[in-house]
Amino acid sequence: MSEAIESSAATVSPNKGSSNDLQKESASTASLVSPRPLNPEAPVPYTTFTKRQKRFLTIILTVTMLASPLTATIYLPLLPLLSTQFKVSIQAINLTITLYIIFQAISPLFFATASDHFGRRPIYLATYTLYTAASLGLALNQHSYAGLLLLRALQSLGASAVLAVAFGVAADVCPPAERGTMLGPTQGAANLAVCLGPVIGGLVALGSKGFVWVFWALVIFGGTVLGLVGMALPETARNVVGNGSLKATGWGRTWWSIITIKLRKSSVEQNHSNTSKQDQRRAHDVDVEKGARTHIQRSEKFKMVNPLACIKIIFWKDTALVLWQAPSPYAVWYCVQTSIPKMYKDTYGFNELEIGLAYLTGGAGVVLGGYVNGKMMDRNYRATARKIGHTIDTVSGDDLDRFPIEKARARGSWYLLAIYICVLAGYGWSVVAQAHESVPLILQFVLAGLCTCFQQTFNALLVDIFPASPSTAAASSNITRCALSAVAVAILQPLVSIMGRGWFFTLLAITSGGGGLAANWAITTHGMHWRQQRILGEKKLLERLRTLEKSSDDPVLSSPAGEKVISKS
Repeated sequence: MSEAIESSAATVSPNKGSSNDLQKESASTASLVSPRPLNPEAPVPYTTFTKRQKRFLTIILTVTMLASPLTATIYLPLLPLLSTQFKVSIQAINLTITLYIIFQAISPLFFATASDHFGRRPIYLATYTLYTAASLGLALNQHSYAGLLLLRALQSLGASAVLAVAFGVAADVCPPAERGTMLGPTQGAANLAVCLGPVIGGLVALGSKGFVWVFWALVIFGGTVLGLVGMALPETARNVVGNGSLKATGWGRTWWSIITIKLRKSSVEQNHSNTSKQDQRRAHDVDVEKGARTHIQRSEKFKMVNPLACIKIIFWKDTALVLWQAPSPYAVWYCVQTSIPKMYKDTYGFNELEIGLAYLTGGAGVVLGGYVNGKMMDRNYRATARKIGHTIDTVSGDDLDRFPIEKARARGSWYLLAIYICVLAGYGWSVVAQAHESVPLILQFVLAGLCTCFQQTFNALLVDIFPASPSTAAASSNITRCALSAVAVAILQPLVSIMGRGWFFTLLAITSGGGGLAANWAITTHGMHWRQQRILGEKKLLERLRTLEKSSDDPVLSSPAGEKVISKS
C-alpha cells in the first residue's frame, strides 16, 4: 500500500531535454511551483494524491495524533503510586503534569515550524524516536525523581508536535473545500484519547499492580507508530514534493520504497546484460535529476528555522480572534475533565472504576462530533461558494485571497455557541441540584461534541489563512490552548471553593461562549478585510527588504547620503 502511494505520488513528467533542463526543472521546486502538465492548457492539480491514498493518510495521522493526549491523561491514575514509589509529595508529582503542559507548548515552536521547511516525514521520525526513547527511560527509572521530571519533559517534547504537523499534512494534500473530511477523524481521535487515557491507565495499573507497565505500554505504542510512519507515511510537504508529483529524497523516502528499490536494483544487476541502451540513458537522466533535487534540498537545510515564527501569528487582528475560538473550548473541556473525579465522587459516590467510566460519555461525544463536523465543514464551504456565485476548483484548489473563507468556516457557529452556553452553565447547576447522574453525563456528551466542533473548525480556518506555513499556524493554536488550559486548571479549584460549581461553570459559559459570539461576529464581518490588510502589509515589507538588500550592494546607496534617502522612503 505504501509503495502504491509513493510511486503514484512521485511520478515525474518525462524529460526531453538535457541535464541542464533537468536542473532548471528541479530548481523550480525551491519556489514551490509544481511541474507543468504535459498539456499546457490543463490546470495544475492541487494534489496528485488519490482519494484512496488520502484515506490511508487519514488512518496514519489518526494513529499518530493519539500520542500527546493519551500520554498526558494515561498518567493521571498513577499519581498516588508515583508519590509512594519516588517518596515525594503529591504536589511534587503534580509538578510533572505542569512540566508536561509547558513542553506541550514549546515542542511545536521548533518541530512544527521545521516541518514547514524540511518536510513532514523527518519531523515525525525525529519526534516519535524521542518519544519512544523517553518512554523507555520512564519504564526503567524507578528511583530518581529528577529523572522522572527530565524524562517526562522529553516525552512531552516528542509527543506534542504531531497535532500541528498533522494539520500541515492535511493542508498539503487537501484543497480547502475538502479538508474537513481528513481533519474530522484525526481531531476526534486526539480528543477521544483524552477521555480514554485515564481508563486505560487505571486498568493497566490495576492489572499489573504498579505503574511500570503503563510506561511499557507507551514504549510499545511509540515503537509501533514509529515503524508505521517509517514504512508507510509518504512525504507530503509542498516545498519538498510539490503537489505530490516530485520524488522525495533522503529522509523523505519511506523505508518500504527503499527496500523495494534495492530489491529491484539487485534484480536489474542480475539481468544487466539484457538492459537496453535506452533504459540505461533513462536511468542516467533520473540520477541527474535526483542529484539536482538533492542539491537544492541540502542547500536549503543550512537555513535557520525561526522557532518564534508562530508567536507572531498570535498578534494579528484576524488570527487573534480565531485563536480564541479554537483554544478556549479546549480549555473548558480540560476543566470539565479535571472536575470529573472529585465531582462524581463527592456528589454521586462513584468509586474509581465508575469515575473512569464517566469519561466514556465525553469520548463518545468527541468521536461523533468530530465525524459530523468534518462533513459539515465541507458542506458549509460549498454553501458559501453557492451563495456568492463561486465555482469551486476541485482540481487546483481555490484562491482564498478572494474567497470569504472566514464566513465559510464560521457558518452555523451562532447556533452552536448558543447551545454551548446553555449546556455548559446547565452542567454545573445540574450537579448543584444533585440531578440524576445521567443528566451531567449526557451534558458531558453534548459538550464534548461542541468543543470538538469549535476546535476542528477554527483550527482549519487558521491553516486556511496561512497556506504557506500551515504547521506553524497550527503551532500557534497549540501554544494558546496550552496557556489557556494551564490557567483554567489553576483557577478551577480555588474558584469552585469560592463560587460553587454552578456559578463557576456559568462564568466559563459567559467567558468562553459570550466571547465566542463576539469573536464570531468580528471574524465574519471584518475577518477577510483584516486578512487582506495583513497580506498586503507583508508584501510591502518584503518589497522593502528586497530594496534594502539591493541597496547594500550599491556603492552610491550604501553611502551616508544614500542611507538617508532610503530611510526617508
